[in-house]
Amino acid sequence: MINNASKNKRIAINTIFLYIRSIVVMAVSIYTSRIVLHSLGVDDYGINNVVGGFVGMFAVLSSAMVNASQRFISYEMGKANPQLKKVFCSTLTIHFLLVLVLLVVFESFGVWFLNNHLNISPDRMTAANWVFQFSVITFCLSILNTPFNASIIAHERMSAFAYISIFEAFAKLGIVYLLYVSNADKLILYSFLLMMVSTTLLCIYMFYCRRHFEECKYKFMYDKDLFKSLLSF
Repeated sequence: MINNASKNKRIAINTIFLYIRSIVVMAVSIYTSRIVLHSLGVDDYGINNVVGGFVGMFAVLSSAMVNASQRFISYEMGKANPQLKKVFCSTLTIHFLLVLVLLVVFESFGVWFLNNHLNISPDRMTAANWVFQFSVITFCLSILNTPFNASIIAHERMSAFAYISIFEAFAKLGIVYLLYVSNADKLILYSFLLMMVSTTLLCIYMFYCRRHFEECKYKFMYDKDLFKSLLSF
C-alpha cells in the first residue's frame, strides 16, 4: 500500500514538472520566434529555415533513437541482474558511429547539395555555409545526447529533465537578446549560439548522468548479440 502511494506520488510530481516544462518552453518559443524573425529579416530567416531544415530532416532519427534507447535501458532495469552499463555503453557507441556516418554524408552530399541546388543569393552563400556547418554540429551533438536523455527518462528523473529543458528555453531567450544588440552577421551568430547551447546541454546531461547513474560512465564494451539487437530495433 505504501509502495503504491509512493509510486502515485512520483507519477503526480513527474506530471507536474512536465506540465511546467511544456508551458515554459511553449511560451518562450512563441515569443522568441517573432523576435528572431524581426532580428534576422525575412531573407536570412528563410535561409536559416531552409539550410537548418535540410539538416533537420534527419531529426526524426533523434526522437526515434531516444525511444529505442529508453526502451532498452528500462527493460534492462526490470531484470533480476541488470547489466545497465553494458546496455548504455553499447548504445552510446552506436550513436557515436552514427554521428561519424552522418558527418560523412553531410560534408559530402550535403555541402554539394547546398552549393549547387539550393536557391540562395550568392552574397549570402558564405553565411549559408556557416549556418550549415553549425547546424550539422548541433545535430550531431543532439545525437550524442540521446543516450543520456534516455537514461534520465528511464530513471524517471522528470524534474531534472524539466529543469534542463527550461534552462534550454531561457538560453534561447538569451540568444534573442544577443541578436538584438549585436552588430555582427546575425544569421551566422544565431547558428553559432544555437550550437553553443547544444554543447552546453550535452555537458549538463553528461555531468548529471555520470553523477547520478553509475552505468553512464562510459567504457567501450562489445557484445555482438546486444549490438545486433540494438541496431535491428
